[in-house]
Amino acid sequence: MDHPLTRDTIPAAAAAPAERRRRPVGLPALAYGGDYNPEQWPEEVWEEDVRLMREAGVTMVSVGIFSWALLEPGPGRYDFGWLDRLLDLLHSAGIRVDLGTPTVVPPAWFYRAHPDALPVTREGVRLEIGSRGAICHSSPAYRQAAAAITEQIALRYADHPALALWHVHNEYGVPVGACYCDTSAEDFRRWLRERYTGLGELNAAWGTAFWGQRYGAWEEIRPPRLTPTAGNPAQQLDWARFTSDTLLDNFRRERDILHRLAPGIPVTTNFMTALSQCESLDYWAWGREVDIVANDHYLVAEAPRNHVNLAMSADLTRSVAGGRPWLLLEHSTGAVNWQPRNLPKHPGEMARNSLAHIARGSEGAMFFQWRASRYGAEKFHSAMLPHAGTDSRIWREVVALGAAIGSLGSVRDSRVVSDAAILWDWQSWWAQRLEWRPSVELDARAQADAWYAAAWDRHLTVDFAHPEADLSGYPLVLVPALYLMTGAAGANLRRYVEGGGTLAVGHFSGIVDEHDTVHPGPYPGALREVLGLTVEEFAPLPEGRTVRLDGPAGTLSAGSWSEFVVPRGAETQWSYGGGPAAGGPAITRHALGRGSAWYLSTRLDAAGLDAVLARVCADAGLPERRLPHEVEVVERIGELGRYLFAINHGAADARVPLPGAGMELLTGLLVDGELEVPAGAVRVVHL
Repeated sequence: MDHPLTRDTIPAAAAAPAERRRRPVGLPALAYGGDYNPEQWPEEVWEEDVRLMREAGVTMVSVGIFSWALLEPGPGRYDFGWLDRLLDLLHSAGIRVDLGTPTVVPPAWFYRAHPDALPVTREGVRLEIGSRGAICHSSPAYRQAAAAITEQIALRYADHPALALWHVHNEYGVPVGACYCDTSAEDFRRWLRERYTGLGELNAAWGTAFWGQRYGAWEEIRPPRLTPTAGNPAQQLDWARFTSDTLLDNFRRERDILHRLAPGIPVTTNFMTALSQCESLDYWAWGREVDIVANDHYLVAEAPRNHVNLAMSADLTRSVAGGRPWLLLEHSTGAVNWQPRNLPKHPGEMARNSLAHIARGSEGAMFFQWRASRYGAEKFHSAMLPHAGTDSRIWREVVALGAAIGSLGSVRDSRVVSDAAILWDWQSWWAQRLEWRPSVELDARAQADAWYAAAWDRHLTVDFAHPEADLSGYPLVLVPALYLMTGAAGANLRRYVEGGGTLAVGHFSGIVDEHDTVHPGPYPGALREVLGLTVEEFAPLPEGRTVRLDGPAGTLSAGSWSEFVVPRGAETQWSYGGGPAAGGPAITRHALGRGSAWYLSTRLDAAGLDAVLARVCADAGLPERRLPHEVEVVERIGELGRYLFAINHGAADARVPLPGAGMELLTGLLVDGELEVPAGAVRVVHL
């Protein structure tokens, strides 16, 4: 990860970052547009589409993502005529193209020839065609066919003047992440041979002495299919790593073909970093492999304050990009079609969503999709051009948003200013989600959501970081849930605190190593020294039970979990006022070197977490920001200056203090000292 840009590191005169992430070629503005699937419409509609795109301010569209069957109607037989005409038409209108490799949807003829390329579930059920993403990513036949169509597309369009970006596959990891077939089993064994020096090392790492699971030959190892009771956790963890790596290998294979045949055109694929959307990929590894990090994000429509989840996804995506600008490749203009109840967005909500992504580092806002489909599984999914046509609220908001985004071109290449870091590790999440943990309420995602929301409510802009990343630039590091922690990560956090950092750690963290093996000695093994304590025993609470925490700063409420904590250098800040650990430490602070480390041994409610975070922020020297509660304020800094985004999610007008004078880019008004943000509106000030 690049060194973070925090408020303490802002230069007196704004300077451009030393490194620039490649952006879509030939795009002079922020990206605005969406997935365009013209193959669903007669060609006479295309002219109207392009005319309306220009009216809406569209600058780029994604094309060809689901078109394999049209581009290759039979093995080795290609038809590019329609795509030639489409790209020429878009180019004539000045619209750039994010061109897909359609490898997420192999044609029916491919499955007829290679039925074994269909994925098998953990239960042994082979999935069928008729949807999307029905792929065994270990299938040699699939890999060969995907490489062939990618090569043909690259040969055909590498020099096309409309080409701005390559878009490989679509949303790797969903709806199918893993395949448990015999081909995948063989591929898994190959992966294990590369990871371990021999069966002795593998048996030790997997703890196969337990329950007599020792392996004497590589051929004896199978995927972690359905078992009579809980399976080997270390095997399941390695399987999750293998699955992410296998999909990444397939991405690299296509990427390398595109790099070879179209050098200079960046390559991406659309991530789904929101913890509510994709669980199967280690995006820290994936972020290093794409030229531009791109992301899809869809609101959980019924979730209260779902704009906080949006901000979290955007911050996580930016962090996967190493702090550099990234690209929102899909979100929705209104309702989606795959949630239990697909609620429409309120007036102005689409603009707030789009501009919030841009505030947090995106170089544009793209949608699924341009024109609403009349048939297929997503015909009720919203679009930029809805079934209601141009005489509709959505269309009017799309046109207005295009003009707004068009006025923000100068923010390109600027970087988000952060206050703190949250540590997150997909591999730790995978491990914690396995069977037979001390409580079903140990939920790493819920912990991360709660801690992020607490930081958002205190108007802190956060980066996410890997546990072994350089943290020295952050005054505050939060660790909501890190069940799996390597020795290197533990040493990293100790160095951070000794060097003057402030650390806050949530319960059930630092428990196991990279093989899901408990660290030697008392809990929390990897964190004992930095936290200055040990945990003698976990004490989960019965369902619905809460406990009171008592301390000089007031009484707090917590639930679901408690621990028997023994301070060994740490000082108690709050004690359990009830429950199995009554009278014992609940929240501690350990002064270490020039810094301090806090430990929260239970799950606090929102008010309690806010109270503790206030103390932790004061420890870190982060001043309290007195801003309206539902106003989101984020700052970007670049070569042309500083940009303050203020997004009012509330029902009342709000006023935001400004550090100086500037131009409000969406209205063209000069502002100084204070910024008025109407209810539901967004303002962007170029300081």
